[in-house]
Amino acid sequence: MTTAETGEPGRIVLLTTSHRVAPGLLSWPAWEQLRAADSVLCADERQPQLPYLREAGVEPVLGPLPDARELVERCLPGRTVVVIAGAQGEPRLTDGLARLAGSGRETMPLLELLPGSYDLPGARLLDVVEIMDQIRRSCPWSSTRTHKELVKHGIEEAYELVEAIESGDRQELREELGDVLLQVVFHARIAQEDPDEPFSVDDVAATIVDKLIHRHPHLFGEETAETPEDVRALWLRTKAVEKQRTSVTEGVPLGQPALALSAKLVGRAHSAGLDVALPQGEGVGYELLELAARAELAGTDPETALRAAARTYRDAIRTAEAATGGH
Repeated sequence: MTTAETGEPGRIVLLTTSHRVAPGLLSWPAWEQLRAADSVLCADERQPQLPYLREAGVEPVLGPLPDARELVERCLPGRTVVVIAGAQGEPRLTDGLARLAGSGRETMPLLELLPGSYDLPGARLLDVVEIMDQIRRSCPWSSTRTHKELVKHGIEEAYELVEAIESGDRQELREELGDVLLQVVFHARIAQEDPDEPFSVDDVAATIVDKLIHRHPHLFGEETAETPEDVRALWLRTKAVEKQRTSVTEGVPLGQPALALSAKLVGRAHSAGLDVALPQGEGVGYELLELAARAELAGTDPETALRAAARTYRDAIRTAEAATGGH
């Protein structure tokens, strides 16, 4: 029985769907509304849902959508019209309905926004990959970049992410995480074109999934870990078997900042149970090495600590500049 036959108020249902979800996978409330509606409107003749609607016995009316006033008139009294929204929604229609409702002079049907399908977590990553593919194929600058040419950008973005984290600016953090993600997707897209050893972003994702599962045997295997220390020990042991390294120093990048490098080496030796005395020598380098070792053994990241102190010093400089009117 339709709403026109029950005497209920007219209704306009704006049905939204996600292009990231396979067509036809609609929620049960969406299917109920579609099958019970007096009419279903769709402006896009290429709407992916159309074949599945027809299979279910729903035949949408295709073509340009009516304006807000005409749509309201179609619904009153007691009829339900479902509008299948396009990828960008239907702003012209919804803005018009909002104006009519806000005027207070119109008899309005019930207005409902009904999500027919939802994105799964991570679904927007598909958009990143698609956009990056278009940019790589068409942009004069991006289409010619190489891994080596992007190295400096990756380093810059990593430092900007650190700065956003330490500043506590949530909006900045969100943006900088996106910039780091862009570097990953960009490098993966370039890697697809390698003539000898191509790989894609899916291969990158598969590799990290396999690694995470393998290095968390307490979650995906038969090992147990009750504390963070237990987890770290498992991680290091599993990683050592994977890499088959002959020294705890293998895999420590020497190109990282010197304080971080020093702390990393001290941490590796400590985790391996090696009692290695710090080398003695003259000069600030050995003094900094000792400070980095002290910080690492105390559980403090020396890079983070020094950056915090440097920011305090920067603020003091600015205060002095403001007091003197200088720059």
